[in-house]
Amino acid sequence: MSTNLLFKAANRHWLIGIIVAASAIAGGIALYGVSQFGVADNSTSSKVETIPRAQKVTALARLEPEAEVIKLSAPLALDGDRIAKILVRVGDTVKAGQVVAILDSRDRLQDALQQTQQQINVASSKLAQVKAGAKTGEIQAQQANVERLQAQLQGDKIAQVETIARLKAQLQGDNIAQQATIRKLEAELNNAEAEYQRYQQLYKEGAISNSLFDSKRLSVETSKQQLNEAKAVFNRINATGNKQISEAKATLNRINATGDKQISEAKATFNSIAEVRAVDVQAAQTEVDNAIASAKRAKTDLEAAYIKAPITGKILKINTRIGEKINDAGIADLAQTDKMVAVTEVYQTDISKVKLGQQAIITSQAFSGKLRGTVSQIGLQVNRQNVFSNQPGENLDRRVIEVKIRLQREDSQRVAGFTNLQVQTAIEL
Repeated sequence: MSTNLLFKAANRHWLIGIIVAASAIAGGIALYGVSQFGVADNSTSSKVETIPRAQKVTALARLEPEAEVIKLSAPLALDGDRIAKILVRVGDTVKAGQVVAILDSRDRLQDALQQTQQQINVASSKLAQVKAGAKTGEIQAQQANVERLQAQLQGDKIAQVETIARLKAQLQGDNIAQQATIRKLEAELNNAEAEYQRYQQLYKEGAISNSLFDSKRLSVETSKQQLNEAKAVFNRINATGNKQISEAKATLNRINATGDKQISEAKATFNSIAEVRAVDVQAAQTEVDNAIASAKRAKTDLEAAYIKAPITGKILKINTRIGEKINDAGIADLAQTDKMVAVTEVYQTDISKVKLGQQAIITSQAFSGKLRGTVSQIGLQVNRQNVFSNQPGENLDRRVIEVKIRLQREDSQRVAGFTNLQVQTAIEL
């Protein structure tokens, strides 16, 4: 009995010890956790307080030529044609005007051009045949008559014009001479009147004789008479000269009218003696002109079958192979890869921080190191994001604005073969 009691007492003490030890361990763990949480919280608070303000705007971008990619295609008239030859490969550098591809319609268009050239030859022969039907001798004689009448008319006109000029010059000279005579007589009259007035005073005072005073008055009357006669002569010169000039002009008009009539009659005779009418020649000439126009059009169509590069650049991609029809993708993609830009999709809330001229760094796993560039253009439209990082939980409906970053020349050369490559950009604020 006593032994059982001792055994039970020992078990109870052992159980109590275990409970106390477990409680102590749990309390220690809880205390450690609380202390660690406080430390972590204080550390986090300290870090939040010391994080500096962001000095960069980061965004995804794609590389492309600054002048954008040109899709070479056929003209509208040959759209949907097949490719006969491709003369370039991906990566080739082509010059402006260089032939890149030849369409399947080239042979057909060459045949059409040769046919139009034959039509020119036929029409030209017909025109020559029509012209050869006229009487050459009579036509040449009448043509000479027309030319003689034209030369005669020209000579008569020149002679009459010279006569008119001579009469005008003579009239002007006579007018000048008579005006000088009138001015001289006016001066003499003024002098005579002054003498008369002075002698009149002397006569009243009895200083001179009556006969001397009468001679001064006679001088005044004589001067007036001479002046009036000179003015009359001046008027007569003008009237006669103007009449002669008018008659000469009338003669010139008559020469023109008569000469033109004679020439018209001679030309009418020239036309009447020709066995082939001018309208027939004109019709044949029209056929020649139409054939030439058709040949020019056929040549233009043939040149369109040769697809040429509009600019100097590099072939980025061949979209249509030999024997295939040209589709919406065109024949090939061409671009000037010596000047590359990073088209960056900046989130709309960050666009206010971006300014022209800011420096930027471009990185990617596709090339080593970093590229540097300058913000050269800021878009004016907000669009949906097109470049994605493909990370879980990424927002695929972000609103962005395109910002173009022009790469430095040496960096453009490094990534000239990476058009449409996805890159990361960091615009320094």
